[in-house]
Amino acid sequence: MACPSATGKPSVSVENGVTVHRLTAHRWPLHPTWMICMPWETKPELSRLLDSVRPDVVHTQAHFVIGRYAFSESIGRGIPVVATNHFMPDNVRPYLKAPKAVLDGGTAIAWWDLRRKFQSADFITVPTQLAADLLTENGFSSPIRAVSCGIDLERFAHLRELDCAASRAVPPRVLFVGRLSSEKHAADIVEAVAKTDPALGLEADIVGGGDQEEPLKQLAVELGIADRVHVLGKISDEALMEAYQRCTFFCMPSTAELQSIATLEALASRKPVVLADAVALPHLVRDEVNGYLFPPRDTDALADRFTRICRMPDDELDAMSKASLDVVAKHDIEYTLDTFEAIYDGVIRDAVDSSAA
Repeated sequence: MACPSATGKPSVSVENGVTVHRLTAHRWPLHPTWMICMPWETKPELSRLLDSVRPDVVHTQAHFVIGRYAFSESIGRGIPVVATNHFMPDNVRPYLKAPKAVLDGGTAIAWWDLRRKFQSADFITVPTQLAADLLTENGFSSPIRAVSCGIDLERFAHLRELDCAASRAVPPRVLFVGRLSSEKHAADIVEAVAKTDPALGLEADIVGGGDQEEPLKQLAVELGIADRVHVLGKISDEALMEAYQRCTFFCMPSTAELQSIATLEALASRKPVVLADAVALPHLVRDEVNGYLFPPRDTDALADRFTRICRMPDDELDAMSKASLDVVAKHDIEYTLDTFEAIYDGVIRDAVDSSAA
């Protein structure tokens, strides 16, 4: 696997049986956690890596600097390329300070560049069918297959066995897990909690790091609910599992999700979910069955959904929790791995047949 170095310096390590090649990178000044690679450094490093490893297929997850050279350097060597898109221009817009007309023009260019690069791949995938439709709506003509990112359902097996009603959190807790950046709209959760009846005692656990961490804490103070909003930052895997177990339900108010691994994990933890009716999130909730949808950015509606779950009888809460397991079942990582192995075999076979012709 090749990725930007978090320290900036190139390195190689083996992690969980995977050899990770970290390429020279530099911190992006407009974002607190992004690292970027420079073309003049990345191209020779990736070229040497491809010549050393000599892969049968290259699978790129982006079309930016490393991904861009993964395309060109692989194609130049006759190596088939599988490309998975997770990019949405709306994820970047909040970090660019420019007039709307300039942002709109930049967005159009971003889609043009994505099409130009990705359509040179031998096979294109995206996490959901909605993401595939989004690419088609923006001018893609190549076939696109939806393949879930998948999660390890067995990792959550111990949580699936819990009786949701018997272990009901007191006071009730809503959980958010994700990058704390503006497009995630975690502040909507804080505002919605403040709009619920104080007698419910609803608390919020917010997990993740990003530039909105301190503003969220300040917002909770301003709304007078600092004692009920817990901004936990980045936490260990063990602590994350405890957070899933501890919460009454999960909320994802983001308007820029092409899938949402955190929501899949909440479903696998046998929790009801409250999701924004935006992009791919509606595919992960059956409204009023395993949770609720709400109009994006509508904190009054969000507070209403929170209240419904907090006041829900135990048997209804348990039924809603069990329904989440049905929704997540088709996202097992084993299915995802089998699917990609079949895709790899197919593009390798096509490349061999093409070279023999």
